[in-house]
Amino acid sequence: MTKSGIDVSEWQGDIDWSKVRTDFVIIRAGYGRELSQRDKRFERNYAGAKSAGIPCGAYWYSYAMSEDEARREAAVCMEVLRGKQFEYPIYLDVEEQKVLALGRDKVSAIIAAFLKELENSGYFAGLYMSAYQLTNLTTDYIKERFAVWVANYDVPKPSYSGSYGMWQKSSKGRIAGISGNVDIDECYADYPKHIIGAGDNGFSEPSASVKRSISARLTVDGRTYSGTLSEE
Repeated sequence: MTKSGIDVSEWQGDIDWSKVRTDFVIIRAGYGRELSQRDKRFERNYAGAKSAGIPCGAYWYSYAMSEDEARREAAVCMEVLRGKQFEYPIYLDVEEQKVLALGRDKVSAIIAAFLKELENSGYFAGLYMSAYQLTNLTTDYIKERFAVWVANYDVPKPSYSGSYGMWQKSSKGRIAGISGNVDIDECYADYPKHIIGAGDNGFSEPSASVKRSISARLTVDGRTYSGTLSEE
């Protein structure tokens, strides 16, 4: 199974989602560790894709230089995603040169810290990196543990030899509804089936409404009454 998709951010400007034809879209939610770094068009792009019936994923561009910073970025990312549903993974985008310069072990620790925070909160998390970076700057644990979205442009197939569920194959795609270039992707995994079936990424069934109750003991005119009071 191969699905054709795109990924977008504020750099694509105002997208006319009524004209977009694609199997899926991965939307940049933001970057860094502050809520003010939400992608300026994230809300609009999410609403537009949903209104057009296009399954969505999201990604967060990382500047984290430590595991603690990665966890802080993850918390902000989840705040931006709150209340939304995504049929495709939530990816951590690791390509900042000062981060990559930390080396394989530290980069891998940062990646694991971010992605595990998402997983612990009910998200299906994945990693976006170039083929070279995946090969040389991540441990086998990272490669095997998380969903991989590999970037490798204008080649018959990625040079990355590990397993991957999605491939970003070009940065120069053209598609109706978007002015200028857009990234083109292929997906080989049935992420919607897995994510929706597992109740991840906001798809968990809301639990039945449970009224709170308290045990109470009250003395009135010398008589003691006890029982349970339920919330209306």
